[in-house]
Amino acid sequence: MTTSTRLAWLDALRGIGALAVVAEHLLPWVYPPLRPTFMNVGMYGVVVFFLVSGYIIPASLEGRGDVRAFWTSRLFRLYPLFLLVCAIALLVGLWVPIREQVPRDASGVLAHVSMLLDVVHVGGLADPMWTLSYEMVFYLVVTALFVKGVHRFSGWYAIAFGGLAVVAGLVIGAPWLGGPWPAVVSGVVFVAGMVALFTRMATAAAYVLGAMALVLLVGSSYVPWFGAAILAMMFAGTAIYRWEKGTGPLWPVFAAFALVAISPAWAIAAGWWWVQPPVWITTLVLAGATFWAGRALRHRTLPRVFVWLGLISYSVYLVHHPILRMVPIVFGHMMSKPLGERVLLAAGYLAVVLLVSWATYRWVELPAQSLGRRLVKAQTSPAGWPPNGSSSSSSNWPSSSASSLPSGAGGGTG
Repeated sequence: MTTSTRLAWLDALRGIGALAVVAEHLLPWVYPPLRPTFMNVGMYGVVVFFLVSGYIIPASLEGRGDVRAFWTSRLFRLYPLFLLVCAIALLVGLWVPIREQVPRDASGVLAHVSMLLDVVHVGGLADPMWTLSYEMVFYLVVTALFVKGVHRFSGWYAIAFGGLAVVAGLVIGAPWLGGPWPAVVSGVVFVAGMVALFTRMATAAAYVLGAMALVLLVGSSYVPWFGAAILAMMFAGTAIYRWEKGTGPLWPVFAAFALVAISPAWAIAAGWWWVQPPVWITTLVLAGATFWAGRALRHRTLPRVFVWLGLISYSVYLVHHPILRMVPIVFGHMMSKPLGERVLLAAGYLAVVLLVSWATYRWVELPAQSLGRRLVKAQTSPAGWPPNGSSSSSSNWPSSSASSLPSGAGGGTG
């Protein structure tokens, strides 16, 4: 079985997640009764994405066995399109006011530079950008664990973050570290740390960045219990990968999901309709079942449309919302139109989103990834690298396949 066939199920899951996120944002504009109330469609897509990221990102890092190579790949995978969409959102702001949650000062700029938006209580220029905050926290934490050589205890980390979600919900109702300073300080530390990761100070930089990510997750994020629950789900994805490779048990996955399921039940900050127990648990179960079904079908030929959607899912995730904000400017408010006209507008909108996403994937994402791969290939490892305990020799994931994997970033609930 070829690498592309073996990994197609992950792309298919990303495609499903992308469609779910778009549906969450589009349905209220077209026909609100179609938006289900027994689950949150957008959060369903988000959980699927996070499980995919948790499953594959640590494998990618271990497969490379080199922190510099991993972060070169990540930076060139995430930032080119992210910066382009930031520019698009600013352009759309000429017609539609930029979200009030975006500070008009250095904190807003630095929060976007670090992508640590949600965990420094700063809104993104494009609404769905909030999930990238937790992707970045996960990358930083996993890097620190990898450098320390304790990255293989994924099941225990999933349980620990699940327990943290429960405790944080009980005792933290608002960010302890308020004001613009978390965004400013973390942005500066992030840039300095990224530079240091490519020097002989990499070990210290990894520890500082990982510790900073955890402090921000608990002390500065909009909803700390929610952030901890997300990390628990991502480490649960990693635990599934380790179970497959015979290097860890499966039971911590169920324990972590149980903790995540009850985490909002008594939380101080749990006012959203979709974190009420029936809806929250249903959403988690359906997302987990979707991930497990994708895994069960991994040896089969999957519909090409889902795989293709998975390839462009990062573009779909980031560009669909700025485009949606332009629809009322061009065509007027959709809910004021007859249902048939709304359906036609929705179909046209989806066609435009897919076309633009394919274009940005073809001419932004692919060239940037190619450049990143060339830079990784050109890098030479200094003597003594990687640090003790972080050698990739124990990884069961072939480095050639892991290095070709895109991010599972994506999702949002609007």
